Formats: sequence, structure tokens, C-alpha cells
Amino acid sequence: MTSKLKIAGWVALGALAGGLTTMQFTATARSSVAPLPLEEMQQLAAVFGMIKTDYVDPVDEKKLISNAISGMVSGLDPHSVYFDKTSFKEFREGTTGRFVGVGIEIGMEDGLVKIVSPIEGSPAFRAGLKSGDLITKIDDTFVKGLTIDQAVKRMRGEPNTKVVLTIFRKSDNRTFPVTIVREEIRVQSVRTKIVEPGYGWVRITQFQDRTVEDFVTKVDKLFKDDPKLKGLVLDLRNDPGGLLEGAVAVSAAFLPKDAVVVSTNGQLPESKAVFKARPEDYSRRVGVDPLSRLPAAIKSIPLIVLVNEGSASASEIVSGALQDHKRAMIMGAQTFGKGSVQTVRQLTADTALKITTARYYTPSGRSIQAKGIVPDVMLDETADGNLYGALRVREADLEKHITSGQGAEDKDAAREKAREDALRKLEEANLAKKGDQAKPLPEFGSAEDFQLQQALNQLKGKPVDVSKTMTERKEEDSKSQ
Repeated sequence: MTSKLKIAGWVALGALAGGLTTMQFTATARSSVAPLPLEEMQQLAAVFGMIKTDYVDPVDEKKLISNAISGMVSGLDPHSVYFDKTSFKEFREGTTGRFVGVGIEIGMEDGLVKIVSPIEGSPAFRAGLKSGDLITKIDDTFVKGLTIDQAVKRMRGEPNTKVVLTIFRKSDNRTFPVTIVREEIRVQSVRTKIVEPGYGWVRITQFQDRTVEDFVTKVDKLFKDDPKLKGLVLDLRNDPGGLLEGAVAVSAAFLPKDAVVVSTNGQLPESKAVFKARPEDYSRRVGVDPLSRLPAAIKSIPLIVLVNEGSASASEIVSGALQDHKRAMIMGAQTFGKGSVQTVRQLTADTALKITTARYYTPSGRSIQAKGIVPDVMLDETADGNLYGALRVREADLEKHITSGQGAEDKDAAREKAREDALRKLEEANLAKKGDQAKPLPEFGSAEDFQLQQALNQLKGKPVDVSKTMTERKEEDSKSQ
């Protein structure tokens, strides 16, 4: 069963998903490059020559070299990627939060495209696509056999053009087509509202270029709309990560000046760094503090952070920093466990390498790679429980994931058994429903949002419906580096 839960990686259609990324668009030539292994390089050249002369059809030399680079990088870990001209353009578009597509974050499962999450407000979101849906066809092309990049390209296109996605929904045990009109997606990375008098809700869906600016503007308005705010809920559920500076800034908004937010460590001297709650560590403009417009009360207002297994990377930095400094109570489910830093290094004007350069650590020195942040209070998704939580993919499920670097990793037999039980119950439920549709999870921030209601209860000092079944996951064994 485990193989069904492994995916090729996190890909947002135009969005930067699942990554803690530092943007270093610089040349990569280094004077300290180690000598190349001569025998292996000769083998590589020999294979290149054989393919050129012996393959059944002529092969483009540049494509061969590009494929060789891609293969070399993909063998490292799930988050290191070689960007060719097209994918590099898409990556850069994604960091701005603007792109043309259908608006979904995707992975792979059993050779099919799996929807990790529809982007809020996107055409896919409005069409009713759900997390866990599998895409079996894109227009007339079967997904089986396509790489994740090929699938992404087929779902992209020009604004106002149509794409037909054939969806298999496991919960309903049915297949159906959905026609979606592509449009420019402008991801709103920060949403806020007064959920009830005295209590505010701040949701960050992704850490992008504009996240800090949007966070400051919307949180400032929140305090102006209700000057008597008594508590805040910071919602990082299903936030796949993004830019490091955004995570440091959001953490700094709630922490004392100069408090440690996160540290990183890797081979290169520049990968050994400590980031603190100070403008020089999160501001792009020297001498300018983008957080200066925030009300002073944000430093002391009671705070709950909501996370789940879809909270990854940058969102784990924020929750880990606020937890270590005891600034907030973390509630929800154990997070994804992506504790690595990717750096983008430009190779040519149109190509680049996104390579894992460091692990990151919470202020107390915890590596959360392949483990995640363990909430202070575990919450089920709904009042009826969290039946299929064990089926969610996390970092430890990805092939070639790097280890935490902090001791031995034991296989979590309990989690494996939970997966088997959840799959069996899902199959039984599908047989019992006989076509009846499963009740979807409520929208985050709505009146039916069970976890949000528990967070509000905590802020008010009322009883909280704590999960009776969820337990801390162990870091799972890996054959990778």
C-alpha cells in the first residue's frame, strides 16, 4: 500500500508549492569545483555517442544533455529540480502569485495526477475539484505515462481557453469530466476576517513575493475594524511554503525584536545562517521595516496557530518559531515535515538549478525534516473524527527524501497499520454508500470549520474537543541520503 502514497513531488500550476526557497539568481561557476571523475565522464560521453549514432531515430543533442542534467538532479531528493527554459519561466511566474492555468497544486499517485489542493478562488476551486481527486485525462490525453511536468504543460494555456479534465473521485468511486476555462490566477496569499466580536482570523495560503505586504495591510485593517480584539487565529493549514523571507517576517510580527526565528546548516559557508526577528533578515530594502505599520498589540495578543499535514516548509518555520518561543499554542495535526532549503542558481539566461543546500532548524535546534511540527493540541478535522488522515502524503512518504540528520530513524509501524485500516475503511464506505456522495470538508474560516471553532474555544477558555485518536508520528526510515 505504501507505494500508492508516494508522489513525484509538489507542483503548483504556476505557484511555488512545498518549498522553502532562497532566490539567488546568480552565476554558478566556482573556483573550488572538485576534479571530475575521468572514467565516469568517459562513460557518459560514450553513452551520448552511442545514442547519437545507434538510436532508432535521430535525437536532438541539446535535449539529450538537458535530460541527462534532469536525471542527475532528480536522483538527489524530491525538491531539487533542473529548470529548462519553459519550467524556469513558470517557476518565476509562480513566485509572484500570478499565472495562467486552472489553479491547482498537484502531485502524482500511481501514475495519475493527484490534486493536493485547489487554489482558493481559482477556476478549479469554483468547479468543485477537491483535495485527493485524481486526474485521469487532460482533454483527450490519458495521464498515465505522462511526467508531472508534461501534465502541467497540458493544463496550462492561454487565458479564456478551455481544458477538459477527467476526474476520478475516490470518495464517491466515480469518474466524471469537468470543463474548466483557464484564466490568470492571482493567488491571494493572505485572507483575514473578524470571525466574531473580539476574535480575528488570519489565513496565509502560501508565502509569496507580496505576502508580507498583504499581511501587514490586512492585519492592520483587522485591528482597525475591531480595536478590542482579544485573540487571533493564524491559519496555516494546507500552506505548502514558499519564500524564506516571508516566513521570517510573519514570525517577526509576533516575536520580540532579535528573537531567533530559524537557522540553517549545509555544506557551503553561506548555508550556515541564523535568521532573527529584525528587518535586515526579512526586508528587501535596506533601512525599511515593512512590519512598522502593524499595531503594537500584535506582539502580545493571545495567538493560536492552526496547522495540518498540508502545512509545509515556510509554514513549519513560523509554527516552530512561535511554538519554541511559547508565543502561540499550535493546534491541529502534525505537519508535513519539509525541513530543507532550496536555493535557485541561474545557469544561463533561461535555465536554472533549484538545489537543496541546507536543512533548517527551529530556535531550539529541532530539525523537523521528515517529522514535522507536533501540535500542542491535536485536533480532528471534523466533529466526526479524522478517519482518513493517515492517507495524507507527507515528506517521509516521498522517495529519496533526505533525513533529519538528528539520530536514527525508526519505521513507524503504527502509521503503516493506520494506512492499511484507513484504506480498508474507505473501500468499505464506498461499497456501502452505493453512489451517495461523501460529505465534503467545510471551507476554512467558515462557521462549520470545526478546528477553527476549537481554536476559538481555546482563546475563550472554553473546553476544547481534543482528538482521542491522533498520536505523534515517528520519523520514518529512509533508504535515501
